[in-house]
Amino acid sequence: MTILVVAEHDNQTLNHATLCTIAAAQKLGSDIHVLVAGSGSASVADAVSKAAGVTKVLHADDAAYARELAENMGNLIAKIGGAYSHILAPASFFGKNILPRAAALLDVQQISDIVAIESADTFVRPVYAGNALATVQVTGSPIVVTVRPTAFDAVAETGGAGAVEALASAGDSGLSSFVGQEVTKSERPDLQTAKVVVSGGRGLGSGENYEKIITPLADKLGAALGASRAAVDAGYVPNDYQVGQTGKVVAPQLYIAVGISGAIQHLAGMKDSKVIVAINKDADAPIFQIADYGLVADLFEAVPELEKALG
Repeated sequence: MTILVVAEHDNQTLNHATLCTIAAAQKLGSDIHVLVAGSGSASVADAVSKAAGVTKVLHADDAAYARELAENMGNLIAKIGGAYSHILAPASFFGKNILPRAAALLDVQQISDIVAIESADTFVRPVYAGNALATVQVTGSPIVVTVRPTAFDAVAETGGAGAVEALASAGDSGLSSFVGQEVTKSERPDLQTAKVVVSGGRGLGSGENYEKIITPLADKLGAALGASRAAVDAGYVPNDYQVGQTGKVVAPQLYIAVGISGAIQHLAGMKDSKVIVAINKDADAPIFQIADYGLVADLFEAVPELEKALG
C-alpha cells in the first residue's frame, strides 16, 4: 500500500503536526509519499524529504496554493488521490478545511480525528467530546483520514532520503480567493507543540488580569499561553489561544489550568496532557476530577505565590 500525507506548512516551515501524521502513516505501510503544495515552498519540500520514513515528496509549486485554499487543494488531492490506498492530513484547522472537500471529490467518506490505528481499514476516534472512543471500520478506496497529532509521536526530522518530484498544478478553481488574515505573532512556543501550557479561564475576570496573572507564570516556565472558550468569548485573549473541542487539542508534558472550571468542551482539548495542575477556588469544579494536582485557592493569591517560588 502507498500512503499519501498532505503536509501542513506556511511555505517556509513544516508544521510539527505533519511529522506526527507521518508517524500514523507508518502504521499503515512503508511506502509514504508526502504532498507539499504551496508557493515558494521548496525549503518545505526539502525538509520533508529528510523526515524519517518518507519515500517520496510530491511538490506542487503554484500561486494557487500559496494560502492552501480548500477549493484549490481539494482539486489537487482529488487529481492524484486515486493512486493511493490512504490519504492522511493532520486534524488541525488545515486538515479539517481541505480534506473533507477532497474526500467529497473522490466520492469517499472521511474518518476524522483518529487517535489509534487497529488495521488498514479500522480506526479509533473520540466521540461525545472525548468522553467515549468509537472503533470505526471503513470501506472503499482511498481511505481518507485526519489524524489527531497529539496521539502519535512525531517521526525524526532527519534520517530519511525521500526523492523530491515536481507535481503539475491542478490550477486555480476560481471558486474562492484569499482576502486577508490577522496573525498573532509571539516568541513563545507554539500552543499545539509546547511542552508546557498555562491556560486561564473565566475566573480571571478580565484580559488585564490574564496578562497580570497568567503571562508572568508562563514566562517563568517558558510555556505557551492557552485559554478556555469562556475566556476567549469574553474577549480576554485572541481566538488562537483557545484550547478545547472547538479550539486546539494539546497534550503537553505539563498543563496548568488557572480559573478554569473544566467544561466538557475544554477537557476534550487537554485531558491527554501528561500532568495536569488545576487552580480554582471552587472545590467542586469538574477540572479537579481529571487533575493530577489540584489546589483549591484564590488564583489571585496562589498564582503570584507560585511564580515567586519559581525564582
